[in-house]
Amino acid sequence: MTDVHTKDQRSYNMSRIRGSNTKPEVIVRKFLFSEGYRFRLHSKKLPGRPDVVLPKYKTVIFVNGCFWHGHKHCKYFVIPKTRTEWWLAKINSNIANDQYVEKSLKILGWKIIKVWECQLKKEKQVETLKHILLSLKKF
Repeated sequence: MTDVHTKDQRSYNMSRIRGSNTKPEVIVRKFLFSEGYRFRLHSKKLPGRPDVVLPKYKTVIFVNGCFWHGHKHCKYFVIPKTRTEWWLAKINSNIANDQYVEKSLKILGWKIIKVWECQLKKEKQVETLKHILLSLKKF
């Protein structure tokens, strides 16, 4: 199957995809800040450069894109019809890396909260943010 976009259009689309400071990340950060939590962003000192680091609680938060991190049974995780093998290898590599990073952080004594992009859509956002607060209060 051929791509529905030209090579230039596809290149432009891919160049617009951000690795950090995404809308879901910003939603989580603004909420935490409004609740009085202070945090660091994308710490290079920790494995996987977590999106949000709360040193006081020894907790990290990863805000994962459903497509890029292979969120199973999610409507936002659709395998592309072009270059399918390449995309599956890329996504499976991301999943394996996520597992390695989680193990590394746990060994270092960090608690991990993982939030999926789909959990921050309007219909689930309030529930998800409350869950983050509850998780932090447990720690």
